[in-house]
Amino acid sequence: MSASNKTSTHTYAGDDRNNSILININGELFPREEAKVSVFDSAFMLGDGVWEGLRVHKGKVAFLQTHLNRLSAGAKALDFDLGISQKELVDRIHQTLDANDMHEGVHLRLMVSRGTKSTPYQDPRVTITPPTIVIIPEYKEVLPETVEKGIELFTVHVRRGYPDVQDPKLNSHSKINCIVACIQATKAGADEALMLDPHGFVATCNSTHFFIVKDEQVITSTGQFCIDGVTRGAVLEVCRQQGIVSAQTNFSLSEVYSADEAFVTGTFAGLVPVRTIDGRQIGSGQRGPMVKKLQSLYMDMLAKECSHE
Repeated sequence: MSASNKTSTHTYAGDDRNNSILININGELFPREEAKVSVFDSAFMLGDGVWEGLRVHKGKVAFLQTHLNRLSAGAKALDFDLGISQKELVDRIHQTLDANDMHEGVHLRLMVSRGTKSTPYQDPRVTITPPTIVIIPEYKEVLPETVEKGIELFTVHVRRGYPDVQDPKLNSHSKINCIVACIQATKAGADEALMLDPHGFVATCNSTHFFIVKDEQVITSTGQFCIDGVTRGAVLEVCRQQGIVSAQTNFSLSEVYSADEAFVTGTFAGLVPVRTIDGRQIGSGQRGPMVKKLQSLYMDMLAKECSHE
């Protein structure tokens, strides 16, 4: 993302330290250029696995238990056991951070596949190894201009579907619908995609969660057609704590276009304002007062979450 002229919530400045990171594969550390998994791995072949993006702040992994619970629930839904306990997984995460001497400005990608297969075939019964667990730590921080100036969205034709087709609440490696949505938005000259649900209401973005602000009320989707976003949940909790009126409800693009403000949330960038959607300016076209307030309140929550008291 750092080499692109376009922005997104995941755009970051390159860091030479990432060239020499150690990557954890099944409990063993490898230099970046030597970190490999089998071509028979379930995730490579079929996208069969689950993952989490984690943020390290002040030496701690933010909202770690919430992320681990979502990972475990996803693995259970796919009917495989992680093979290690949550405590062992936490130890492995800290082992990776300690080996890289990483304490701040770090983003972790935790990926778990069903394991290695004996042959290229989708049936889980041909899996012959325990799950593959990969932890990739990188020095990555959101660009200040992204947090301040925001991004542009484009509403794509790709929908978030019903759970009987591919459950949108499952944070699996199978993200082809989000990838197609991202491609369409990029081709339209936008930064990210805004995705609707099967009924035509706004659901989420291809890699972040979407909110609007209307008459000082913070509004997001029902959550039926998106994953249980950790930062999304944190923002809603901030609103509850601070007495800011919020709602999880159905709303249409017409309501989006007339919103006072809009923003997206995600583990990597936190809260990012949205300037335009489908070429239409949202509010003033700049970061609004509610987004500024929520960004500050979220950082306070993050600091408290990662305090060492």
